[in-house]
Amino acid sequence: MAVKKADRNLDINTEAKILEAARTIFHKKGYAATRTRDIAEEAGINLALLNYYFRSKEKLFDIIMLETMEGFFQSLSVVFNDTSTSLEKKVEVVTESYIDLLLAQPDIPIFLLNELRTHPSEIGEKFKMKQIIMHSVFFKQWQEATKNNKNQIPPLQFMISLMSLIMFPFVACPIIKMVGDLKQEQFNKMMVERKKLIPKWIKAIMKS
Repeated sequence: MAVKKADRNLDINTEAKILEAARTIFHKKGYAATRTRDIAEEAGINLALLNYYFRSKEKLFDIIMLETMEGFFQSLSVVFNDTSTSLEKKVEVVTESYIDLLLAQPDIPIFLLNELRTHPSEIGEKFKMKQIIMHSVFFKQWQEATKNNKNQIPPLQFMISLMSLIMFPFVACPIIKMVGDLKQEQFNKMMVERKKLIPKWIKAIMKS
């Protein structure tokens, strides 16, 4: 019995190690440029063992993509449809949450953009992106807050601007660091500062 329990623990640990390695490599390289050998090397195991647990690169990628997309869009849905928070608070929470996420996993924006460009319809339908964004409490609050503005900004334009302010610096990180002669620690500090700056900019847009 003890041996069987030890075997199960070993299986769980090995699977977790492979998934963590796959997450790292797929986020960094995307599907096309990733080889199963890359994942095996990252996990510190041989290729035969990886194939024993996960029979193909496709299966591993499906798991990682589903996990990444669900994490990204589900957290957005929760914030957007919270009836107890104001529009301003939602902007603060979204900004802080996603900057923290991207500081911890800076390769996610490129990964998401690549996959969204490759499979827009499939991903859009699977994760109900239209419902999450266009039919949310967040968008209704935006429309209410700006209904008296002469030059009302459409909700989708607002959403694009908000997510761009959050994600673009991570996409352009190498160029920003080169132009500003920044080390990674200095870039990260800039991103932390944006947690306070972005909500201020959004409020300014709303008042204009």
